[in-house]
Amino acid sequence: QFLGSTEVEQPKGTEVVRDAVRKLKFARHIKKSEGQKTPKVELQISIYGVKILDPKTKEVQHNCQLHRISFCADDKTDKRIFTFICKDSESNKHLCYVFDSEKCAEEITLTIGQAFDLAYRKFLESGGKDVETRKQIAGLQKRIQELETENAELKNKVQDLENQLRITQVHASPAGSVTPKSPSTDIFDMVPFSPISPQSSTPTRNGTQPPPVPSRTTEIKRDLFGAEPFDPFSCGAGDFPPDIQSKLDEMQEGFKMGLTLEGTVFCLDPLDSRC
Repeated sequence: QFLGSTEVEQPKGTEVVRDAVRKLKFARHIKKSEGQKTPKVELQISIYGVKILDPKTKEVQHNCQLHRISFCADDKTDKRIFTFICKDSESNKHLCYVFDSEKCAEEITLTIGQAFDLAYRKFLESGGKDVETRKQIAGLQKRIQELETENAELKNKVQDLENQLRITQVHASPAGSVTPKSPSTDIFDMVPFSPISPQSSTPTRNGTQPPPVPSRTTEIKRDLFGAEPFDPFSCGAGDFPPDIQSKLDEMQEGFKMGLTLEGTVFCLDPLDSRC
């Protein structure tokens, strides 16, 4: 169980650790009275440091590099408690981490001590180069975390701007309005004829209005000059002037008597010379 961490004034010392343990134990009693449970963690100890992980998700909660750990001890009065002091890389403050382990407190303390011994041996073998490499790696990891955080913030800002743009577009176009699509034109900039689509009243690109489509109705058709076309099957006797009607009557009587067009001469009234 991880009781937590608290800032201490000194990087080492038994009394410093005891004060931190008493402080965090008191805080744990308060949390228990409020119904909060002490979180459980998993420790990974290596020559590079001590990692505090979530036991279920394996997410790293704290990464204490070994060269920053200045003191490690278990509580002789309480065999369940062990602690270590580590200098924070960001604030440069000394933090005391306190844990409660029912059976492994002393073993964990010894394991951290063994990690120090192995790290020191490796330091002697490499001539100090390994420590510098770890410092560079640690600096790069910190920079990567900063960039990831900055990238996440930028993504959130971009998402907010996109949402604001959508809201602005919705307010700009009234609800239910449909923007008419301009009909496609041919190479002569003319709208192609479509018998099934209604003629749009929108002018073409050259500024001219397309001719209206004639409506198909049951009314009498008229020619280009507005006159009704001649239909011999629908015309009555009253449709002709009297002189022409008399000529037609005479011609009809002549046909009955056996006359032909060659034997009959027809002529109209002389035209007005003023025309």
